[in-house]
Amino acid sequence: MAFLTDRKRVSGLGSARSGTGHHWTMTVTSIALLILTPFFLGIIGTGLGSEHGDVIALLSRPIPALVVAAYLIVGSHHLRLGMQIMIEDYTHGMTRKAAIILSTILCYGIALGGLVALIQIAL
Repeated sequence: MAFLTDRKRVSGLGSARSGTGHHWTMTVTSIALLILTPFFLGIIGTGLGSEHGDVIALLSRPIPALVVAAYLIVGSHHLRLGMQIMIEDYTHGMTRKAAIILSTILCYGIALGGLVALIQIAL
């Protein structure tokens, strides 16, 4: 029978050294999304039910295009960080590494696709 204290059981395991930075990035992107979401919904809401030309004219203006672009970038980055946390919590080994790589590619692919579409609309 081993008589180990709680401190002795975790001694030597160390920390991941990335938790604080990850937490702050999630917090900052959350706050940015709290600010951007009403503007994004206002822009997209005015375009719902409109003619195709009206939507193109709306997204061709610089301020709505910048808000939508910022929302795409911040939202996809926040999505990637959230998916990474879930993957790290529930998977192990090579599955974890592959899932993190695939989720990163997916999230940045969504952002890139949205930005390319927005640039084509705006120009």
